[in-house]
Amino acid sequence: MRAVHFGAGNIGRGFIGLLLSQAGYEVVFVDVNDAVVAELQRRKEYVVTFASDAGEKIRVGGVTAVDGKDLALVAAAVAEADLVTTAVGVNILKHIAEGIARGIERRLENGSASPLHVIACENAIGGSTQLKHHVYERLNAELRGKADQHVAFPDAAVDRIVPLQHHEDPLAVTVEPYCEWVVDRSMMLPGAKEIQGVHYVDRLEPYIERKLFTVNTGHCCAAYFGYIQGCATIQESMADDRIAQRVRATLQETGALLTAKYGFDPADHERYIGKILERFRNPHLADEVERVGRSPIRKLSPDDRLVRPALQLHEQGGNPEHLAEAMAAALMFDPESDPEAQELQKSLHSEGLERTITAYTSLSADHPIHRRIVHHYERLREHAAQQ
Repeated sequence: MRAVHFGAGNIGRGFIGLLLSQAGYEVVFVDVNDAVVAELQRRKEYVVTFASDAGEKIRVGGVTAVDGKDLALVAAAVAEADLVTTAVGVNILKHIAEGIARGIERRLENGSASPLHVIACENAIGGSTQLKHHVYERLNAELRGKADQHVAFPDAAVDRIVPLQHHEDPLAVTVEPYCEWVVDRSMMLPGAKEIQGVHYVDRLEPYIERKLFTVNTGHCCAAYFGYIQGCATIQESMADDRIAQRVRATLQETGALLTAKYGFDPADHERYIGKILERFRNPHLADEVERVGRSPIRKLSPDDRLVRPALQLHEQGGNPEHLAEAMAAALMFDPESDPEAQELQKSLHSEGLERTITAYTSLSADHPIHRRIVHHYERLREHAAQQ
């Protein structure tokens, strides 16, 4: 079995590539980093280390890579694949769609009837559906009709903390031991083979929102509040009881939403929150606040980890007070190296607070959540000025 995986970064190698290799796949990475591609081609293996007391090391063999800039090579790899996966970032999906489309075109024109599943393993709701849209834009009507019969794009939810890291070995990667990869079985082709180690469900939305509104919401809260306090890592942030309490309070708000919306057992979900908080505290990881908090515009968008649960909780009659405070903290995130953070700061300077909130969250100035963001932003700014 051969899997083509787009993205040979730390998540690609340390999560998806590792799991696929353990499931018996040969893994062909597609990436634009020439040095990483050359090393994978030369060595055909790499080592993953678990961030734990034992520090277990796993050799991942049977891998290679192709240059993502060479469209013909990418198309050839996709045409011969049994599975295609991605971990490139949701904003990059449109850039890899051409190679996937050309590969699908080749396999259909060659008369291949073998099924192909394309799974986007991204921190986004409906990542595979978004990728399908980009791919189908590049296929004519006849090929789209054929693809509907032989190619599926099941949505997925993925969860593993993989911090920024630097090793002498360019292929070495350290990851937390915990991981979860959930795939929507209802979107797969009939009789499709399931991947060992992947959890398949008939309805993905509860799982993807549970992950997005707990892991991702909590992670960025720890980053934004930690950044305001001058913390360098998530572990340092979570060692501050005041920040840890804010993160937990925020996750209790999203937990109230999730248990009401999907019927999760409240006690089970409270234990899930506790597990997530312990993962954030993992002393064997050094997860940088600026990495976790980066791209605040995306994180403040209406369908992402802060505004979406806040709106849904408000519609249920709940009070997303801590979510509003987290949004205010996100507006104070201003590393010079983050283009989105700098764009936000320019907007705050030129357009003012209220217009900036509306522009990036879509919350109107008279919305109760908008007013609470303003309140918390002014309070946090005042407190920061006094420090």
